Amino acid sequence: MKQALNIAVLTVSDTRTEQDDTSGDYLCDALTAAGHQLAERKIVIDDIYQIRAMVSKWIADADVHCVLTTGGTGFSGRDSTPEAVAPLLDKTVDGFGEIFRQISYEEIGTSTVQSRAIAGLSNRTLVACMPGSTGACRTAWEGILAQQLDSEWNPCNFVKTLMGAHGHG
Repeated sequence: MKQALNIAVLTVSDTRTEQDDTSGDYLCDALTAAGHQLAERKIVIDDIYQIRAMVSKWIADADVHCVLTTGGTGFSGRDSTPEAVAPLLDKTVDGFGEIFRQISYEEIGTSTVQSRAIAGLSNRTLVACMPGSTGACRTAWEGILAQQLDSEWNPCNFVKTLMGAHGHG
């Protein structure tokens, strides 16, 4: 039987609102369609400390198994999601960024080198940081996350690790 995870979604943007956050909408719709629960959804400006505070709150919450962020992973202006999140990670999931860019290359060519998508485990919570475009979120969800957050995906997935965490399960 498939295990449902509690997943939090954070949009990092200086301009997006609840009315036009199509990337956050996509992630919320995708995770619930896959049978997971939306734990919480927030939008914060691209500020390293606001990002870090929100992600830290969810990492410390025993009811949150996974945190998905969208936005702030590029090279322009205030993009600072990787810098905000990286110090919080106990272990990096290097393959997430590698596979994301490999899949993305098929869609957008060499522009994928400007993606600093990262993921890792912190307090046995998966944190995955994706670019802000809805297409990039779809690429990450369909190409990586849907399978890795599926308890029935073989040969391995993250669910057992996440469900064994700090009171999860």
